[in-house]
Amino acid sequence: MLRLIAAIAITIVLTCSTAVAAQPRNVVMMVVDDQGLDAGCYGNDKIATPHLDALAAEGTLFTRAFCTTASCSASRSVILSGLHNHANGQYGHQHSYHNFHTLKFVKSLPVLLAKAGYRTCSIGKYHVQPEATYHFETYANKGLNGGARSTVQMAENAEKFIREKDDQPFFLYFCTADPHRARVGFANNRQYPGVKENKVSPDDVIVPHYLPDSPESRAELAEYYQAVNRADQGLGRLMQALENTGHVDDTLVIYLSDNGIPFPGAKTNLYDPGMNLPLVVRSPDQKRHGVRTEAMVSWVDLVPTILEFTGAAGPDYPLHGRSFLPVLEEEQPEGWDQVFGSHTFHEITMYYPMRVIRTDKFKYVLNLAHQLPFPFASDLHDSLTWQGVLKRQDSYYGSRSVDAYLHRPRHELYNIAEDPKEIENLADNPAYADELRELQAKLRAFQEQTKDPWVVKYDYE
Repeated sequence: MLRLIAAIAITIVLTCSTAVAAQPRNVVMMVVDDQGLDAGCYGNDKIATPHLDALAAEGTLFTRAFCTTASCSASRSVILSGLHNHANGQYGHQHSYHNFHTLKFVKSLPVLLAKAGYRTCSIGKYHVQPEATYHFETYANKGLNGGARSTVQMAENAEKFIREKDDQPFFLYFCTADPHRARVGFANNRQYPGVKENKVSPDDVIVPHYLPDSPESRAELAEYYQAVNRADQGLGRLMQALENTGHVDDTLVIYLSDNGIPFPGAKTNLYDPGMNLPLVVRSPDQKRHGVRTEAMVSWVDLVPTILEFTGAAGPDYPLHGRSFLPVLEEEQPEGWDQVFGSHTFHEITMYYPMRVIRTDKFKYVLNLAHQLPFPFASDLHDSLTWQGVLKRQDSYYGSRSVDAYLHRPRHELYNIAEDPKEIENLADNPAYADELRELQAKLRAFQEQTKDPWVVKYDYE
């Protein structure tokens, strides 16, 4: 009798385990290129993002989500590794003569998920190396007319991938090249299959405080808005692919940007316009929808979140973030009140290491090479917006003086609660000495804990 009971118990356990294993836990992560908080769901009613707005209404919108480094390759290495880039080695751009590499010890998200039985697929922009470290089973870029800006066609490729081997769970890494700058403007000078052209008048754009309200800036923002809408159309077709394949209710969908908008003052900067970015998450497990959370998260939290959702094992070393699944339905969760940033390069010529701690009230920026003028990405320097400033010899660039933008002190401290534009540096203000010391101590502890090579600067400077 005991043997019979034991046999029945084992059968029940195995049956339950099989049933759990049979339930797919799919993940779609859409990473757009250089989008800031420019969407209807983020309060910009001049830009057309109906599909992102719909995703936010079904899921959770993070108002305080941050990249850790405001540069394309470096940020993508964080997104896929769960490690700050000073630790993973991808300090800057992967392509061409920049040639930065991720260190060989890193076990990336697609590799970890593949070990857990996932089909993995990359579509669109990749921009990290070596390939063996960031290996995907499938690269579904065949036939894209317009490359990673052909967002609807990318989503059609995604649906084909999803339909293959449907008994296995999948991880889809869907990365547009929009709204990044192109050789000509924002690549709005051509047609893309399935994409409807959505032009915007320069008179209708919202000029953010960190940009000059100039004809050049407005014209380029209008182009940028159109490119954002093209990415949004791809999101709409991607969600339709999940609907068509019956995977809406078993798939975690994550939408984010790699860094701030491609204008001086945002991209390559760790002021908030460069790092405070869109993050919209829709989990099939959440009971509350349309949540707006103030939880402070950063891109090192993405890998732990996806590992928890899928049940896949992590690497044999500690990750730098934590899963935000537990706070998807909380507007103001406790203990989610600080993030760190670590930026070193963009292009290989752009050495400007910055380390940052951002809390709900303050931001402290440590400029480790403050003796240098702040460097420009080539496309940002050549932008009509910046060239207009140079041509007119403007003394101000948006809300910040040109001199303050180009020449920065070693220490920057901002009272974000009272000065969200980050203009008044309080680092030398005696009234904020306690806050400065506390943030400096936390930042140094973070650098030491994450084995930041630049921690030697404390001893030699």
